[in-house]
Amino acid sequence: MGMCKKIVKFLIVFLIFFSFNGVSFAVDETSTPTPSVTITPVPDTSKEQQDLQNKINELQGKVKDLQGQERTLSSQINVMDNQIKLTELRINSTKQQIVSISGDIQTANKKIDSLEQALRKLTKVLINRIVVTYEVGSIQPFHILLASDNAQDFLSRLSYLKVAQENDKKLIFATQQAKNDYVTQKQIFEDKKKKVEALKTQLEAYTKQLSVDKQNRQRLLTETQGDEANYQKLLAQAEAQLAAFSNFAAARGGASILNNQTVCDDWGCYYNQRDSQWGNNSLNNTKYTIASDGCLVTAMAMVYTHYGHRGVTPLTINSRSENFASYYPAYLSKTIMADGAISSRVNATIDSILSSGHPVVVGVSYDGGPIPDHFVVIISGSNGNYKMNDPFTPNGHNIDFSSYYSVGGIREIAKVVF
Repeated sequence: MGMCKKIVKFLIVFLIFFSFNGVSFAVDETSTPTPSVTITPVPDTSKEQQDLQNKINELQGKVKDLQGQERTLSSQINVMDNQIKLTELRINSTKQQIVSISGDIQTANKKIDSLEQALRKLTKVLINRIVVTYEVGSIQPFHILLASDNAQDFLSRLSYLKVAQENDKKLIFATQQAKNDYVTQKQIFEDKKKKVEALKTQLEAYTKQLSVDKQNRQRLLTETQGDEANYQKLLAQAEAQLAAFSNFAAARGGASILNNQTVCDDWGCYYNQRDSQWGNNSLNNTKYTIASDGCLVTAMAMVYTHYGHRGVTPLTINSRSENFASYYPAYLSKTIMADGAISSRVNATIDSILSSGHPVVVGVSYDGGPIPDHFVVIISGSNGNYKMNDPFTPNGHNIDFSSYYSVGGIREIAKVVF
């Protein structure tokens, strides 16, 4: 009878407690708060870096202003000097960024190591708590009631379970937060590494550009012999040559783009300057294009393939600024390099060169003027009956020279010497 009264009292207390508190033994109905992602703030650009960028912007404006001035030897030297300074500033700026980001990488790496250790510890604790929670959750409330000595003991056990559940929720939250932080820091670490690699590539390009800038300055002084009169003479010749190329293209109906023009055989490769593979490309980063003004570049590419350099195309020659005159960057120099091979165009006679098995690069005047306005490669023939590779005429591979040009219109004859 006494035991029955005790059970009845416990049941009353049990029902009253759950009516007001809603305690769960297995899974608490209250949701676990969603962990936030901790974002590591990116530091502001350093004052030194900002000062460098300001100097770069200032020099860029100065170079642009100088380029708009009247072209003289001294003005071009001035442009080159400022371009060299600009490249040097870019190199210094890139180096500073690499140092700064490398420091960020070290910091992120330390955070990752710390977070890995914390995450391992939290995960271990959480696994243990999950096991305990599962065991406790499998105990029925009635069993706890029966195991309690009195109402106070029963309420204490319930209170302990509630606190344990709250702590478990906090542990889950902390573990998830540590995981989020770890993932975030790993992403920051990978992003920084990619940024440093990109900056190193950029630094390498700037370093090469600095070398090219200095070489171009020296080439300009060498080619002009440091003399203003020589500079103006060479400049006029180059401008006239490029204008002639453009006039030729216009006279032939325009430099429309063509497709599928390349033909390779035992002789070498035929290329067309208007081919869609390169026709729209700027001629050495100038206002001219390969399609309208790249006949000589394309002719030289064909000659290179004849001598075994099958990988050379107009793009190969066009990609090297050193192949063009320092005083007029769209004007192809007499001596160029492609595929590691240096070649020069030297004056020659057509038949003697052809009879020895070599092609001839010929400049023709389409309009009858004193300078050539187009270049072709004569590959065979004699006494005015020649076969040519014409870089402008569609499918101009191994066609009759006299069908398009006259022998009397030839203004320049050159053998390519390696």
